[in-house]
Amino acid sequence: MEGLLYKELSYQVQGAFFEVYKAMGCSFKEKAYDNALSDEMVIYRKLSVERQKRIGIYFKGRNVGTYIPDQIVEQKIIIEIKAKTFLTKQDIAQFWNYLKGSEYKLGYLVNFGKPGGVEYIRRVYDTVRQKAKAD
Repeated sequence: MEGLLYKELSYQVQGAFFEVYKAMGCSFKEKAYDNALSDEMVIYRKLSVERQKRIGIYFKGRNVGTYIPDQIVEQKIIIEIKAKTFLTKQDIAQFWNYLKGSEYKLGYLVNFGKPGGVEYIRRVYDTVRQKAKAD
């Protein structure tokens, strides 16, 4: 766990995922999980959360579009919320591309719809971006 990007903040965010799933299970729509997760982080964990913030998508330093993530925590971590039985390769690829095209270094794709427990994917896009800018 040494050297983990935003270690303490990541711990709080992941804990919020588990708390929401423990209380709600897997049978609600994305919006309900979005609201509950925001409440858990803002009210109970005292974290700042921006919801539905428009962020630019960049290609070779030029803005080529807009991405609206479900949440941005502490102006550092993008969170994309799903409520599906399983995440598809398309969900994962789309999330990776959103992270890759933004200026954020860390993101979570979290799925509350999977029976048996919350599922999340933590992605870091930092060193790859630095290499791409250097080329």
